[in-house]
Amino acid sequence: MADRDPEIAGKLGEDRSEGISWAELMAQDSRTPPAILTDESYTYRGSEAIPAERYTSEAFAKLERERMWPYVWQFVAREEDLPDPGDFIVYENAGRSYLVSRQDDGSIRAMHNVCLHRGRKLRTEEGAADKFVCPFHGFAWKKDGSFDSMPCQWDFPHLAEKDLDLPAAEVGRWSGYVFIREESGGPSLEEFLAPLPEHFKRWRHEECASVMRVAKEVPANWKVVMEAFMEAWHTIVTHPQLLPFTGDSNAAYWTWGDNVNVNLVPFGVMSPHIAEGQGEQWIVDEFIKYNGRSGDNYEGEAHANPMAIQVPEGMTARAALGAAMRAAYTESTGYDHESATDAELLDGLVYNVFPNFAPWGGYMPNIVYNWLPGKTPDTCIMEVRILARIPKGQPIPRGAPLKMLRLDQKWTEAPELGILGDVFEQDMDNLPYVQDGLHASKNGKVNLGNYQEIRIRQFQDTMMKYIVGDLGGDLGGAPKA
Repeated sequence: MADRDPEIAGKLGEDRSEGISWAELMAQDSRTPPAILTDESYTYRGSEAIPAERYTSEAFAKLERERMWPYVWQFVAREEDLPDPGDFIVYENAGRSYLVSRQDDGSIRAMHNVCLHRGRKLRTEEGAADKFVCPFHGFAWKKDGSFDSMPCQWDFPHLAEKDLDLPAAEVGRWSGYVFIREESGGPSLEEFLAPLPEHFKRWRHEECASVMRVAKEVPANWKVVMEAFMEAWHTIVTHPQLLPFTGDSNAAYWTWGDNVNVNLVPFGVMSPHIAEGQGEQWIVDEFIKYNGRSGDNYEGEAHANPMAIQVPEGMTARAALGAAMRAAYTESTGYDHESATDAELLDGLVYNVFPNFAPWGGYMPNIVYNWLPGKTPDTCIMEVRILARIPKGQPIPRGAPLKMLRLDQKWTEAPELGILGDVFEQDMDNLPYVQDGLHASKNGKVNLGNYQEIRIRQFQDTMMKYIVGDLGGDLGGAPKA
C-alpha cells in the first residue's frame, strides 16, 4: 500500500453503499433510538492482506492454544443450563476440559476435568453430581473441586491432600451468561466485555432462557466460519432470498477497543442490489416467508400472526412490522415494549466479543453464536442457541438440551431451527471450499474490505496482539514471539 496516492489513502474506509444508510433509517424510526444505535464507532484499520496460514497452519493453531485461549474470557454456558446445586456442564476447548458446577450457595465454580491420579477425564457429559468420582480408580472430588477421597490411600503417602484439589479456572457471570478464564489476572469480565453490558441493559438477557441449542461440526477453520457471520454483504450471492427485506450493504459496522464490535443489519427494507421492488407489502410478505426470527419456531415465545401484518397506505414495511412485533411481544411477555424502536424489534443487531462469542441484541428471540476450534485447523464446532424472553413473573426454566449434529449431517436435520437451518446450509455451501481454497492459494493472502469487513480486521488485530505477546502474555506468562 506504500505506492497509494496519499489523497486517496486519506479517504480509505469512508465509502458507503448506495441506498438508505443506517443513520437515515434511525432518523425514520417510529421511536427515538438510543445512543447505542446512533453513535457511530468506526476506525479505519489498514488494508493489508491477512495471511492464509492463520486459517490452515497447525503451527499457528498451536500459538492460539498457548498464547490466546488461556488468557481470554470464554463463554461456556447460560445460568439456566445449570440452575440447581450440583448441576454441571463439561466445557472443552483448545485442548482443555473443564467442569463448570453450580454450588449450594448459588455460585458457580470451574475446575479442570482431569483426574490427578492417571489423567482420565472425570466426566464426558453434563449432569448433576455432589461428587466427581473417577470411573477408573475411584479418586473423588467434591463439586467445588476440593479433594474428597481415594481408595488405597495408604499407597500414596507422597501425595498430600492439600495438593490434590482440582486446578481451578476463573469464573465470570454477566446477564445470564457464564464465562471462564484459564489463567487469572488481566481485565475483569466487565472490562473485557465493555461496552456490551451498557448496550444490553435495554434488552435484559437475564430475563431470557435458552429455548433451543444446536451445534454442528463444520469442515472449516473456526475463524473461517465465524468470519462468515461477521458481515452481511455475502447475502447478495449466498442468501438471495433475503434481499427483498434485508439492507445487506446498508448495514453499519462499528468497533470498540480490542474486544467488541457490532454489525447492525436492517430488515424490512430492500437491499440496494434489487433494482426494482414490488412495494411495501411485498417486503413484509417476504420477511415473514424467509426471515428465520419471524416464524413461530421456538417454544416459549409468542409471535405476531404473520398473516395479520398488513401495511396501511402511507406506512413503511419497517414501521408496520415494528408495530406488529411491538404489540405481540408486549402481550406475550407482559413487559411494556412501547419505547422499543423498530430496529430493536426487527433488525439483526449482531455483536461479537473476542474471540468467539456473538449474542444478538434487541427484543426479538435472540440468537447466540459461538465457535470452537476442532482437533485440526480444518474443522470446528459451531453452536447456535435461541434465547426467548420469559413472561413477566414466571420463573426462568431450565435451558434446552444441546442437539449435536455430526460432520456428515445438515443443519436442516435440526427442524427446531426452522428457516435458519436452510440459511446455514447456504453458508455451508461455501465454507468447506473456502478452507480448501486457503490451502490451495497461490498468493497465500486474504483481502478484506475497508468498511464491511472491519469487524474481521479488528478480530485479526486483537488475535495477533495475543500471538506476539502484547496481550495476555505480560499478565499470564505467554512467551513473546
